[in-house]
Amino acid sequence: MDKKEIQKLYQEKIKLLNKYNQYYYDKNKPLIDDKNYDELKISILSLEKKYNFLASKKSPSEITGYKPSKNFKKSAHKVPMLSLANAFSEEDLINFEKKILNFLSENENFKLYYSAEPKIDGISASLTYKNGKFVKGLSRGDGKEGEDITSNLETIKDIPKKISNKNFPEEIDIRGEVFIKNSDFENFKDKFANPRNAASGSLRQKDPNDTSKIPLKFIAYTFGYEKKLNIDNQFDFLKRLNEWGFKTNPLNKLISGVKNLLINYNEIEKKRAEIDFDIDGIVYKVNNFKLQKRLGNVANAPRWAVAHKFSSNKAVSKIISIDIQIGRTGALTPVAKIKPVNIGGVQVSNATLHNEDEIMRKDVRVGDTVVVERAGDVIPHILTVDINKRSKKSIKFVFPKKCPSCGSKTTKEYNEITKKNDAVRRCTSEGYECEKISIEKLKHFVSKEAFNIEGLGKKIIENFWKLKLIRLPQDIFRLDYNRIENLEGWGRLSVENLKYSINEKKNISLERLIYALGIRHIGLENAKLLSKFFKTFSNFKELSNKSNYNDLLNVDKIGETQVSSIKSFFSNKINNEIINQLSKELSIKNTLIEKKNGLLKNYTFMITGKLSGISRAEIKSLIEENSGSTVSSVTKKLDYLIIGDKPTKRKIETAKELRIKIINQSQFLKMLNITS
Repeated sequence: MDKKEIQKLYQEKIKLLNKYNQYYYDKNKPLIDDKNYDELKISILSLEKKYNFLASKKSPSEITGYKPSKNFKKSAHKVPMLSLANAFSEEDLINFEKKILNFLSENENFKLYYSAEPKIDGISASLTYKNGKFVKGLSRGDGKEGEDITSNLETIKDIPKKISNKNFPEEIDIRGEVFIKNSDFENFKDKFANPRNAASGSLRQKDPNDTSKIPLKFIAYTFGYEKKLNIDNQFDFLKRLNEWGFKTNPLNKLISGVKNLLINYNEIEKKRAEIDFDIDGIVYKVNNFKLQKRLGNVANAPRWAVAHKFSSNKAVSKIISIDIQIGRTGALTPVAKIKPVNIGGVQVSNATLHNEDEIMRKDVRVGDTVVVERAGDVIPHILTVDINKRSKKSIKFVFPKKCPSCGSKTTKEYNEITKKNDAVRRCTSEGYECEKISIEKLKHFVSKEAFNIEGLGKKIIENFWKLKLIRLPQDIFRLDYNRIENLEGWGRLSVENLKYSINEKKNISLERLIYALGIRHIGLENAKLLSKFFKTFSNFKELSNKSNYNDLLNVDKIGETQVSSIKSFFSNKINNEIINQLSKELSIKNTLIEKKNGLLKNYTFMITGKLSGISRAEIKSLIEENSGSTVSSVTKKLDYLIIGDKPTKRKIETAKELRIKIINQSQFLKMLNITS
């Protein structure tokens, strides 16, 4: 599946999820069952993880629910209610632990303990206690702000209203899940689609008396804001919850080692049918609170926790044809058109084959009977081929050596890092010489993270291309509106709206323009880094006159791969002409560098050698948190070179020549008032 289909599928999923959230959380009229809802959410997160060009403000990676209902008073969470990353396999768990160890700069012998807690499929709630008294209860809402449902939560018998234990914190937000037992749900199944909907609908009744009629339960599992909580780890916290009068999951365990996590996972999955409440996986949390604090969060999910989801979904189908789709960067992606099949409540008719090597490895052919999997990967893929059901007339699929769009030669690029050819075959055209690549580039140019031109979507780009209204990005700002007004489906008002939208976007930031150009390996984050480096469009434009691009290597996180792509882009005459023409049409804002007042303000750092007890990622995070920045090479712009064990001698010698301050790990930490 190429980028066009990936983005289309992603936006459709986002739109659908937002609609489901609205009906579920705001209108209290669920349109989908719980299983399919969770699968849709997981599929979006998996898509974003696999394809870094995907992003949306309405994604579950940005929000965790839906904006609070107008029926309830809104209230902010003192500490956001984060979502969790998902794991689906042993490999996912191994990678999860490996990332933790790398971040903490510990080796594989370091013993990590996890609090393994079965994930109840209910409705999250946060209970605020002050001086032992329950004073406020909020729904999750969008994770940052929730609905004040205190009166409804007070009807739940599992929630203590007054706690007199001496060791109870002065103030704390106890968080947990509101649910209804499956046995109790039997009495309400005519009114609600499933137990989760029953819990949600009951919690959001305007009259607490109506809520009290439903036998809701509450299981506690974590905390948000706390004041004077004297506990060192998660498992002891769960024990303390029981002492305070809260119910916790009886299946919670303290476990070390991925192998033991899997044993527990398999045991609980076998028991699912016997448990009187719905669970959809197991949450693993690093047990030690100090380690949790060091690990911190990524986006709106913690680094120290993951949800291990239960069972994937598979189905058997037949391959009707194999199509080759071409993406913005020239990548040729094979997609199997399969006989439509229902997988986990979703009708599937396409399955990705990833690349040429994948087809050869599995020997996938047209007409094959295949197992299609749709698990954590939102895009279904071919898992296995049933050779026994293959026709004797079957022939091997031959991947095209020429681009199906422009006829240019296709190649597999040599990767200097792996010393192997890439798995992806690409069209060798320089972009706008190939029709399919051009169309995808134009779609990217007007996409939300780029120019974000309202009313100029993918279908319209395709139509304008066919009508030869658009061929290059600058054509967007020189459209023949009189001609468009006479097209079917267009009128004076719609044309005026389009014209207004396009003119409005003529003022754009440098970072968005760089991203919009679609330079390979330059995503939104890299575009931001480059815009800060160049500061002005004229500086960026000067790249067309350069013969040496090595100074770009001084930009942190910009490596040889990105520099090679930038050089290739500016070596193309059409790309340079596009930039020249755009400069005549646009007002490009210079990059404003925010002034911060951290302890490392205006200082740049570089690290060489192995550090002790702390990873480079954590050091860089500390630098950025304190208003400093990091660079990837020793130049005059460097202020401090931090050296660890076995540093690169050349870097130290260069630093001495340039009179750059050389410090060790302890000296660096002292700058932050941290004792090592």
